[in-house]
Amino acid sequence: MPSRKRTTVALVGALSSAALAAAALTVLAPAASAAGTTFTATADTYVDASHASTNYGASQQLGVDNSPVKQALLKFAVSGLTQPVTKATLRVHVDDVADAESSSGGTFRAMSNTSWSETSVTYNNRPSIDGATLGTLGAVARNTWYEVDVTPYVTGNGTFGIGVTSSSSNGADYDSRESGATAPQLVIETGTGPTPTPTPTPTPTGTTPPSGDPVLVGAGDIATSGSGDTATAKLLDSIPGTVFTTGDNAYPDGTASDFTTYYEPTWGRHKARTKPAPGNHDYHTSGATGYYNYFGSNAGPSGRGYYSYDLGNWHVVALNSETGMAAGSAQEQWLRADLAASTKPCTVAYWHKPRWTSSSSHAGDPSTGPLVQALYDYNAEVILTGHNHQYERFAPQDPSGRLDTARGLRQFVAGMGGAGLYGFGTIQPNSEARNNNTFGVLKLTLHDNSYDWAFVPEAGKTYNDSGTGTCH
Repeated sequence: MPSRKRTTVALVGALSSAALAAAALTVLAPAASAAGTTFTATADTYVDASHASTNYGASQQLGVDNSPVKQALLKFAVSGLTQPVTKATLRVHVDDVADAESSSGGTFRAMSNTSWSETSVTYNNRPSIDGATLGTLGAVARNTWYEVDVTPYVTGNGTFGIGVTSSSSNGADYDSRESGATAPQLVIETGTGPTPTPTPTPTPTGTTPPSGDPVLVGAGDIATSGSGDTATAKLLDSIPGTVFTTGDNAYPDGTASDFTTYYEPTWGRHKARTKPAPGNHDYHTSGATGYYNYFGSNAGPSGRGYYSYDLGNWHVVALNSETGMAAGSAQEQWLRADLAASTKPCTVAYWHKPRWTSSSSHAGDPSTGPLVQALYDYNAEVILTGHNHQYERFAPQDPSGRLDTARGLRQFVAGMGGAGLYGFGTIQPNSEARNNNTFGVLKLTLHDNSYDWAFVPEAGKTYNDSGTGTCH
């Protein structure tokens, strides 16, 4: 058990002790509670440079100091939200055993790595505390609750990590989740008010959704040993909504190890809000068992790879281009029945292999034609695909690839999720926008009878493509 010579807090707040009230940090009585949905930490611990190989995952305290160096790590899993986040409040409690107060509560920062384990992390193998600064806490008093607004960071379902460091030798101890009623809390309030504007990553002009409109955001060809998936996962950190994938989720072979090593540390922190589709690399593992075991029920019936769900006024269909798609096949018949049963006026579908593409690597796949025909027959609006590691947008087309502005399907190739980018060959008819030097995600804002699209580029890049379409 570590020394209790310093005060304990449980999460963070403002700029200094003198600025706490002005910075919307509220001090509460010990028995106070907050409204909204409350999430307790799923993991928390601290690391100590003076005991670099020791794990403190079972401790009731989270030490933060600079002499010796101690760093606290916290993790929250937010799931089940169906409406936009209107407010996210971090509640923390100062230890009632420590001395009267500590002069420095430490600096709190977001973390990109949320795959660390409470029971195994030590100072020697600690994850980097590398994200945006959330606040710096000055003097804190014992046996007291504090609140801080973290809405710009916690914008929807997902896993959120916070690391705490200090440059002071008079640091603090925090109550951990093992302390029971005084464990760190994350209180989420949702509703139909305006979606908060995220601050870590700028959103392209015209892409902030109006009140209550759902967002579908994602890409395909994602997790590898490179850094592209890290860059696109950071984009998702700042975009609320449902995450889609268009296949080839974990390279090179979609094994359990590939998902653990590459996908989980990046896009994995958004798994709770992800609705995936499989790709050919996922099927390098027999039966794509790595994919189905990793995503579980989020991927629909295990081994089938196609399913549907609704978002607002939209019907969303995830399909499987790695299994039978011929007219009369089980998947094609299921799709027609599913579309016939839908009561939503707008439809978007996604899968891996594109029907049309200008890539120099993989040609368009005509075997997807029966799926395209079924969607066209039922007046669907949008198709999202991957397979080619680049971005391309086509004008609305009929199943034969002819321009059809009245009721055609607009297809996007969104294969820029992280795997090495491909070149373009012969530009195909009706291709309207293309990019192959920027990783990013495609964001769809789904209105009642229309949609906005926006290519959101990785940090440091400027390519963008945005526009609006209407439902048929």
